[in-house]
Amino acid sequence: MRLETERLILREWVTEDIEPFAAMSADPRVMRWLGGCLGREQVEAYVARAGLSFATLGMGRFAVERRSDGAFVGACGLMPGREDLPIAPYVDIGWRLTPTAWGQGYASEAAAVVLRDGFGRLGLEEIAAITMQANVRSRAVMERLGMVRDPASDFDDPALTPHDDPRTVVYRVRR
Repeated sequence: MRLETERLILREWVTEDIEPFAAMSADPRVMRWLGGCLGREQVEAYVARAGLSFATLGMGRFAVERRSDGAFVGACGLMPGREDLPIAPYVDIGWRLTPTAWGQGYASEAAAVVLRDGFGRLGLEEIAAITMQANVRSRAVMERLGMVRDPASDFDDPALTPHDDPRTVVYRVRR
């Protein structure tokens, strides 16, 4: 499975992605809104879950590669949302980029092609995204994608409570 944009290639994971993804997932700046840094074992489990999700559901988090130089810049894709959350069941779009890729529009570009694939090839009716209320950068991406906040669905996520405000906001977009 592979998706492409003018500047990015979204593809399934390869062994060479593990090191840069592990470094990115150990960076507190990257993981600030994602429940904390991940160790190597957690990174490998994330990549394994993505592969299993592609194999069984036709969707998952892609590795994101910059087309111009082949550099690994992050992850983006669709996954079934966490079953323990009050908004379940839902399909979640998510992204995580290395800091050197921030501020260049890559998250919006990658997520836009993922949304098109979800509504087109996968035939989904609705896709949701969640983040901490204070994560204004991800919320801006959601809004650029045409996603609309659903405040009635907002909740406090006990898995993400190291912040002063544990409120998780929910955004949705329909086909």
